[in-house]
Amino acid sequence: QVQLVESGGGLVQAGGSLRLSCVVSGGTFSNYPMGWFRQAPAKEREFVAAITKGGTRTLYADSVKGRFTISRDNVKNTVYLQMDSLKPNDTAVYYCAVQRFASLRLYDDRNEYLHWGQGTQVTVSS
Repeated sequence: QVQLVESGGGLVQAGGSLRLSCVVSGGTFSNYPMGWFRQAPAKEREFVAAITKGGTRTLYADSVKGRFTISRDNVKNTVYLQMDSLKPNDTAVYYCAVQRFASLRLYDDRNEYLHWGQGTQVTVSS
């Protein structure tokens, strides 16, 4: 049973930073690309960032490019999301997910992700 547990969310002022972590257990973490998504109230869950299994390639949503950085530590079975220059419209519940297939391609479609964490709340005040 694959389990993902996110942490690191909280309340921060606009312009501040947060670092989210997602620990994965019960699977071969290093074989799969990972992604981060977010969901604001009354909105669809949207793609934020993804990273290949080796961590050599990344993909970002245009809205976070240049502000957020995804990384991973395959020894610790953990994927991170460093969020800088936060804005009020970054407020959402943030989810990490394991891509469905152990491929070299990165997807921004949530249907390509099989396992999900429970989410961590990020609130950015103005």
